Formats: sequence, C-alpha cells, structure tokens
Amino acid sequence: MTLPTSPLQASAPAQAPSQPPRLLDQMRQQLRYMHYSLRTERAYVHWVVAFIRFHGMRHPAQLTGGDVEAYLSWLAAERQVSASTHRQALSALLFLYRKVLQIRLPWMEEIGLPKVQRRLPVVLSHEELGRVLQALDVRTDETKDPDSALLARLLYGTGMRLIEGLRLRVKDIEFDRRAVYVRSGKGGKDRVVMLPDSLVQPLREQLQRVQALWQLDRSQAAPGVELPNALERKYPNAGKSWAWFWVFAQTQPSTDPREGAVRRHHIHPSRFQEAFKRAVQAAGVHKPASPHTLRHAFATHLLLAGYDIRTVQELLGHANVATTMVYTHVLQAGGGAVRSPLDVMPAGQAGAAPGRAALPASDISAGVLHSWRQLQDTQSAARSASTAAPAAGAPPASTPWPPRQPHRGGGALPASPSWVRAATSAS
Repeated sequence: MTLPTSPLQASAPAQAPSQPPRLLDQMRQQLRYMHYSLRTERAYVHWVVAFIRFHGMRHPAQLTGGDVEAYLSWLAAERQVSASTHRQALSALLFLYRKVLQIRLPWMEEIGLPKVQRRLPVVLSHEELGRVLQALDVRTDETKDPDSALLARLLYGTGMRLIEGLRLRVKDIEFDRRAVYVRSGKGGKDRVVMLPDSLVQPLREQLQRVQALWQLDRSQAAPGVELPNALERKYPNAGKSWAWFWVFAQTQPSTDPREGAVRRHHIHPSRFQEAFKRAVQAAGVHKPASPHTLRHAFATHLLLAGYDIRTVQELLGHANVATTMVYTHVLQAGGGAVRSPLDVMPAGQAGAAPGRAALPASDISAGVLHSWRQLQDTQSAARSASTAAPAAGAPPASTPWPPRQPHRGGGALPASPSWVRAATSAS
C-alpha cells in the first residue's frame, strides 16, 4: 500500500545532486581557512591558472614533477622573472599539491628553491625627499586631494608600509600619547610607532574631513566598514561606529572583493602609487622610487641620526634583525668613511699615465715612496729574491706592499705594520 504524499512533499522540487567545488574554489577555501591575505590569495590563484594554461588546460593531478619543473624553467629562461617571483610561483604550486590536492610526492622535496639575491634598497636623501613632498603639495593644490601629501608624510614619519597606512582606523591614532597603532601588519603582527608632532594638526583636519563621509553613510543607512575576521558577527554595529572608520576613506563606496557588499573602503593603493610616481618625476629625482622608498628612507635616516639597530627593528616590525641590517649596508655605500686614494693625490696627477700606477699621497715619506716604486718596477727580481734577507729600511720580500688590510668603511683606518712605521721614521 502506497502512503499518500503530503502537499509539501508534492510541491517540493527535486534537488539536483551537489556538484563538487571547482579546483580554484577549493584553493580559495583552503587559503582562507589558513588565513592567508587577499593579496596572497590572488597571487596564488594567478600562478595556478597560468600553470594550467601552460600545460594545455590539463588537470594538475595528471601532471608530474617534470611538468612543474618545465613550467618553472620556462618562467626563468623565457619570461626571465626575478628570483622572488620564481619562488612565489613555486610556493603557489606546492600549496596546490600539498594543501588542496593532498598529494605529497618525492619530487616536491627535490625541487630546489631559487636563490634570492639581496639588493640594496633605494633611499632618497633629505633634499630629494623634500622636493618630492613639495611636488605632492602642488598636486594637492591642483586636484584638491590632500590625502596623498599627508599619507606620504605619514609613511616617511612612521616607517609604515603603504597598506598599513591605508588601513588605519580612527581608533588607531592616539594624539595624547603621540602614538600610532599598526594592526595586523605583515605576518599578522601589531606594533606601535611614533606620531610625528608636525602631523598632529594635519591628521586632526583629515579626521574632520572623513567624519563628514561617516555622517553621510549613517544618514543613508549604508553598511558599515569592513571588520577583521568575525567581528562583524560578534559586534554587528561596530562597523558603523566612528572608531572603526577609515582615516583615509574613499569618497565613493565600492564593492567588497570577497563578500560582494557595497560599502565604503579605504583609498586604493594604486591611487597613491600613481600620485607618488608623478611627484617623483616632477621633482626631478632620477631614482626608481616607489611608496616603499619612504620606509627605506625612514630607517636609513634614523640610523644616520644615531639610533641603534634594535630600535629601528622594532619600529619597522622586522622579526629578524638581519633584515634591518640591510640599511647599514646602505650607509656604507660609496665607501662609508673611507676616502678614495684618488682624492688625496696632488693636483694634476689624478690622470696617471697608462702602465704605471698613480702615486700615493704626497705626505708619505720619500723613503717609503722610493721602496714602493722600486718594488713596482722590479717585481720579477723581487719574486726571485724572496728568500733573501731584506735590506735595512725595506719591507720583507714576503710581505706585499702596499700591505693588504681590508677595510669595510667607518671608523679610523687600521694601524700600519711596524716595519712601515720604522721605514717612515728612518727616512
């Protein structure tokens, strides 16, 4: 006997079998599950899509380690990408196989990581930086947009990264303590930096301007600003409060890239990057400067002012002091405190004749100069007589002249060997 069907069951449509999520959707879910940033998510998805297209739209589960190496070799040889870009592409593919496809094969451990060459950062001098800031002020007067000039001074005055400055909330600035709180910086870490006294009044005026935008949103019952993690569910009205509003808010609402909600966001990084690029060109600065150059200048100028490396490390938020040490190499660029021997030559002798080395400084004693020239002109004889006893007042034959004393900049030069001092006093 067949039981009668209820009206609810009769009217309910038949549910289609659930489709498994696509590969890229699985990867996005895994990246968000592991709390990767939106920028990392977009970069990893980009490399996976490029990898699949390179192999003719074949599924990655059907590919082998040789196919991965072929793609990475193509990036290095044909596309000539940098080592850091090469490493990012490899990290994206390893994440795909290990975390998404749950495949661990021996070839994953055998693929070597490209060696990243550490480069010296681009640093602007105080004079160059002043010209760039003036160019931003001129642009502010022309476009009636004070955000770029103020943001540039804030990045240079605090050492923040561009995205850290753009994500500042009203609650992150404490005028009484002259402090700025950097929330969820690189690596998800928080830190505190100084608030320059010269930016107190400009920041107060900036908050007055964006408060008008906040009041407009509240009058139109617009959604609140984006909140980190699940705070919006825990505190539903927090995004609508003044404390969580952006310091550098957009004038027009935009679509949230993840949730799809139309709300007010902070200004886009490309807007400041374009303004800074134009300011560098207008200032006549012929260096590949970017907004991150302001952070380099902050660290370098603090070290020049005598602040210790640990203090600069904490302000920059570096986990390892070795990362901060790169700025000490910038200070030594050009020889540091070492004066070039060409600059201590007598006037008119800088252009020495080919085949003979230039003379040392004129204040070197005549006896040492004579020994130096004699050794230069009779090198073969000196090598054959290396076992002979040195003449009085002359350097030992086994000792190179001038003495090899490596000096890497800064401080006084190393003391001369005893036989050099003896020869100088004897002459």
